[in-house]
Amino acid sequence: MDIFSDEKITEISRRGIEDDKDFKDAFDSRHKFMKLAFEKAEEALINLEVPVGCVFVYKNEVIGSGRNDVNVSRNPTRHAEMVGIEQILDYCKENSLDEYEVFKETTLYVTLEPCMMCANALQQLQIPRIFFGASNERFGGINSVGNISMYQENPPAMDIISGIGTTFAIKLLKDFYKNTNMRAPIEKRIDKTIKNGNKVL
Repeated sequence: MDIFSDEKITEISRRGIEDDKDFKDAFDSRHKFMKLAFEKAEEALINLEVPVGCVFVYKNEVIGSGRNDVNVSRNPTRHAEMVGIEQILDYCKENSLDEYEVFKETTLYVTLEPCMMCANALQQLQIPRIFFGASNERFGGINSVGNISMYQENPPAMDIISGIGTTFAIKLLKDFYKNTNMRAPIEKRIDKTIKNGNKVL
């Protein structure tokens, strides 16, 4: 399956920097790094987590990556982006780098629009570039439910691009939600084999 065959790029916000080489390099590398993000999302699906994955890229190197880890950790904040941010902090500590300066030069590639919690964290850390696949109509913090672009400077402080692997991102989510989440509390599990009150064999 060609993940990017139906790519429909949408520019949600641009920083308006002339001859922005960093953005051009990040955009030209989007398929390479989004593939890695989707690998993390597939890993999440295998582990019965909501299939969202991401990678953070600094100077063309992945310095942080993550997938949802909410169910296993029993921690509702362990979203893919938060896991990746923790890895960046470790990377900076190990390499004696100023994490705030590193974040300002880092690009995020993520399979699903970050939720409001993650979007706010990314904005606070001044991540300059975000590329994502599908919109998150229920919890999206970029421009679906929340809208961090409304609170940016003019011109915006972030380049935000969507539509990279949208169909595949949605397929992974559908694959997750069509099955019973066995990590959910028993009383909250949904038996997907029951339809209209009858057991489907």
